[in-house]
Amino acid sequence: MFQKKKNAIFLCSSLVFLYLCRMISVEGLKVEFGVKPLFADVSFVVGDRDRIALVGKNGAGKSTMLKILCGQQRPTAGTVAMPQDQTVGYLPQVMVLSDETTVREEAQKAFASLTALKERVERLERQMSERTDYESEGYMQLVERYTQEHERLLMMGAESREAELERTLMGLGFLRSDLERPTREFSGGWRMRIELAKILLERPDVLLLDEPTNHLDIESIQWLEQLLGQWSGAVVLVSHDRAFINNVTSRTLEISCGRVIDYRVKYSEYVVLRRERREQQQRAYENQQKEIQEMRQFIERFRYQATKAVQVQQKIKQLEKIVPIEVDEVDNSALHLKFPPCLRSGDYPIICDDVAKSYDHVVFEHVNLTIKRGEKVAFVGKNGEGKSTLVKCIMGEIPFDGMLKVGHNVQIGYFAQNQAQLLDESLTVRDTIDRVARGEIRLRINDILGAFMFGGEASDKKVKVLSGGERSRLAMIRLLLEPVNLLILDEPTNHLDMPSKDVLKEAIRAFDGTAIIVSHDREFLDGLVTKVFEFGGGKVREHIGGIYEWIEKNQQTHPQPLPVREGSGHSHGLKASGKTRYSPPSQGTATGRRAELGNGAGGGSSYKQQRNQLRKAERAVEESEKKIGRMEQRLKELDQLFMDPAKASDMTLVMEYTDTKRQLDDEVERWEQLSEQLEQLSQL
Repeated sequence: MFQKKKNAIFLCSSLVFLYLCRMISVEGLKVEFGVKPLFADVSFVVGDRDRIALVGKNGAGKSTMLKILCGQQRPTAGTVAMPQDQTVGYLPQVMVLSDETTVREEAQKAFASLTALKERVERLERQMSERTDYESEGYMQLVERYTQEHERLLMMGAESREAELERTLMGLGFLRSDLERPTREFSGGWRMRIELAKILLERPDVLLLDEPTNHLDIESIQWLEQLLGQWSGAVVLVSHDRAFINNVTSRTLEISCGRVIDYRVKYSEYVVLRRERREQQQRAYENQQKEIQEMRQFIERFRYQATKAVQVQQKIKQLEKIVPIEVDEVDNSALHLKFPPCLRSGDYPIICDDVAKSYDHVVFEHVNLTIKRGEKVAFVGKNGEGKSTLVKCIMGEIPFDGMLKVGHNVQIGYFAQNQAQLLDESLTVRDTIDRVARGEIRLRINDILGAFMFGGEASDKKVKVLSGGERSRLAMIRLLLEPVNLLILDEPTNHLDMPSKDVLKEAIRAFDGTAIIVSHDREFLDGLVTKVFEFGGGKVREHIGGIYEWIEKNQQTHPQPLPVREGSGHSHGLKASGKTRYSPPSQGTATGRRAELGNGAGGGSSYKQQRNQLRKAERAVEESEKKIGRMEQRLKELDQLFMDPAKASDMTLVMEYTDTKRQLDDEVERWEQLSEQLEQLSQL
């Protein structure tokens, strides 16, 4: 009886904790598509403040896991539990998009629940104005319902939603003039941005994002990083952008061999731990194989000796009970691939002199640049600013104004998305590569195909049955094997996983020729390019140095405001580390402002009084941030304690969690008020 009561208390406290933490609990998950299960006996928990990277090789089941978490797909066995009122936002890699609305109208669909709530409040207002039985119980109930719904409306930040809509769309790269344009005028990548904006505007408790950076430029990726850093709910994402997941996540779930291994560290630390874990697996596997071999030898040697019959039977039973140790898939990123020898080009493969290109508007003009032999350069900038257009001018695909000279003996290897459509569909993957491979490289075709996710039976597929991403990867392999001395790569990493990107990066780094790379993948460009050409505002600006040096200069020149989340319904407006989203003005700006104050009416005394108020407000914000940081740290500690079933039934800890969370919400609200006061004082 006592045990039953104890179990009931444990279950109750666990449910209370589940509700308070607003988490997703996965227990005994199994998914089968064929003979071999995709997942088997998978269990993990997503906490309400978790930032999780879901990693694994292509085909391991990352996208399937996201679909199961959001309820779009049912597992073969196991359960996925979450509070009933918990909201989930899911961005898939591919979706059907509407073409019948403007950008603004499509984004406003995110406010469907808010619009319905406003209509209910207005309906209640009309009912109250029409009735005269002010003392009746029914009228009092009507007033109470109206009060509750109106408070919910205020909490959801109804008055600021339109401004937030514009900030979100502009943060993702849209111009204000784009908001009234029909969505059908935009490419698939831009329409995916609209879908991402809708999900962010809905403010779900859990964000599930499948490759959210595929169609974003560097500035939009940085904006999204900042926004996710402020997100008050949980974030689970799949991405092959190493820099993005490192900056956003603090926990890594690896899908490998049908299991999920939980690493409570960011991706860069996970890579080190995984390498160590695989080495341990390999040693354990080798020891087990040695033990199995010794048992089999013993059985074969003494199988027909009566005096050893008992020992033989024991060995057979032991052999049957052994559970084979599985070793994680071998990482092909160790593959070293070099471009074949090529002719030496002239000293200046590309020279642009006053090049310009216009359609119904100016894409760019007065472009003057010179690329030297052996240089690796990056074309960066927002989508639509002319990066791919200049590449097409270099390739001679479109007319332009000005002079563009391709140097002596230049052999161009060009990779763009449409290159995948030029493959011979009647050939297999292996035959496609075999036709361009020369010399010793032919002996390594299997390794090369494996490194680019065409290992095993995939190499025998016909080109005509490949997806768009698979065709792009195959076109990339072909390019790697062709003797060229000028590489032009337009978004080469969009369909590559991390090991494949490492192989490509190493090959380009060792390439003797010249390379022009159009990419938004910072980690891929880091250490690869030595010069950056920035496209924007119809101009092309040259920056000497690597990609992160350009980013730092760009941020100093054009500081990007952090995405402010108005309304207290879902966002605390703080980064996970507890740091404020508010950045005090720079010293130079403050000095200029002080000079203006000193020259105004009231002179020094007015300035001194305002300066004291500003310092007092800054101290108050700092103290509030410290309190928030301490409380968030305590909540994390309690999260860890609750992972222990013995602690989950401790009602003292449950009550402490509830009380701390309430105090944190109050303090965050106070911090927002103090920050607003500080910002107003700073603008004086």
